[in-house]
Amino acid sequence: MRAFTKCLNVKSTRAPEFIDITELVVGAVGESEVEAGIAVVFSRHTTAAIKINENEPLLIKDMEHFLGTVAPQGAYYGHNDFAIRTAHMHEDECPNGHAHCQHLTLGSSEMIPIVDGELAFGAWQRVFLVELDIPKEREVVVQIMGE
Repeated sequence: MRAFTKCLNVKSTRAPEFIDITELVVGAVGESEVEAGIAVVFSRHTTAAIKINENEPLLIKDMEHFLGTVAPQGAYYGHNDFAIRTAHMHEDECPNGHAHCQHLTLGSSEMIPIVDGELAFGAWQRVFLVELDIPKEREVVVQIMGE
């Protein structure tokens, strides 16, 4: 068994934003030369998720709307109350409690089987980086293990 790891840099432009990174993941699988195994796609951020879903424009709008109902940006979050918060503060801190709470419903990673050198997707499945915070460059780790 061998392992291959590739770090992808993805720039978001808004939030929420569903960024289809499928072709980048397919490229990493090709580079790995793994014929049978698994690909793990992992976001290195707590306010940007990885999900498999369908890339259909109206569905994407529905999913963006759903995230806003689960954890609205304008609601109160103790994480955003900089007058009382003391942990993990940094110079560029922004009020993003909603993004962390939305991330709870999505998660950091997806695993996809590799069969005959290709990702074993269903007919409409795509891999998305889901931006939940302010636009920025994000790191996605793709690790491929197999033969």
